[in-house]
Amino acid sequence: MIGKNDKIVLTGAAGLVGQNLAVLLREQGYTNLVGIDKQPHNTRILRELNPRMTVVEADLARPGDWSEALRDARALVMLQAQIGGAVYAEFVANNLTATETILAACRAHGVSYIVHISSSVVNSQAVDFYTETKKAQEQLVLASGIPCVVLRPTLMFGWFDRKHLGWLSRFMQRSPVFPIPGSGHYMRQPLYNRDFCRIISACLERRITGETYNISGMEEVDYIDIIRTIKAVSGSRTRIIRIPYRAFWFLLRLYAVFDRNPPFTTKQLKALVTPDRFEVIPWDQLFAVRRTPFAEAIHETFTDPRYAQITLEF
Repeated sequence: MIGKNDKIVLTGAAGLVGQNLAVLLREQGYTNLVGIDKQPHNTRILRELNPRMTVVEADLARPGDWSEALRDARALVMLQAQIGGAVYAEFVANNLTATETILAACRAHGVSYIVHISSSVVNSQAVDFYTETKKAQEQLVLASGIPCVVLRPTLMFGWFDRKHLGWLSRFMQRSPVFPIPGSGHYMRQPLYNRDFCRIISACLERRITGETYNISGMEEVDYIDIIRTIKAVSGSRTRIIRIPYRAFWFLLRLYAVFDRNPPFTTKQLKALVTPDRFEVIPWDQLFAVRRTPFAEAIHETFTDPRYAQITLEF
C-alpha cells in the first residue's frame, strides 16, 4: 500500500493525464508528489495549480540530474508519451528511449512499483507511429522486472485536453463550420480522464501488481454525436458539415505542410475510421470508483470555472 505521505513520481506529468492526476491526488491528500516533464508552458501550469508539488523540467529521453527525483520514491506513474505528430523520431524518443532511461533510473534508485499508462491502441487494427511505439513501450515495462500494473485506456477527454476533444472544442469556437469526415458514424468509447485518474489512484493505494487492464469508456458514442454534444455544451454556433473522406485527408495533408506538429494527422484520421471495439470490463466495480456518465463528464469538462479554460500547448 502507498501512503499519503509517500513519495510518488509522475513522468510526463504536465500532459492531459498528469495534470488531472496531480489535481486529484492533491485533493485526496497526497503530500509528496514529484512531476517531471519537458514542456515549459505546461510545467508552469502544473506548478501554478500545485504549488506544493516538486516539478522538474527535463527531457526524459536524455540521462540527467532529473533521475535524482526518483530517489526514495515508493511509486512511479509512467505517463510520458508522444501521441500525435508526423515525425517518427519523436515517437521513438518519447515513447521508447525515454522509457528505457526512466527504467534505468528506477533500477538505480530502487523504485519498487510502477503504474504504466499504456494505450488501447496496442489492441487496435491501426498501424501507425503511435500504435507501434506504444506496443514496444509496454513490452519494455513488462520486461523490466519491476513490479507493475499496466492500464490501457481508450480515447480520453477532460480538463487540460490540448488534443482530441479539447482541440475540437477550441476549433468550434474559432470556425463558422466544423468538417466531419465521411458519415461521421465512427463508434468511439471515450473515457473521462477524472474517472481514469481515480483508477490510477486506486492502483497506488492498493499497490495492484501483475495485472493488465483494458480501461474503455463504457458508453459507445458515434464521433458525430460526440461533436454535437460538445457543440451543445460549449454553446458554439459552428455549422457541422460532412465532407468526403478523401477531401478531408487532403486538407490534413495540406495543413501539415504549414504546421510541423499538427493537432490531427492523416494517420490519426485513418485510426478514427478504423472499426475498433475495445473490451469493456467492470472497472467501476474492480477499482471501486464511480463511472461518470458521458454527458455529465462533457459538461464538467467544458464548464468547470477552475480548469475548463486552461489550455496546454502541444
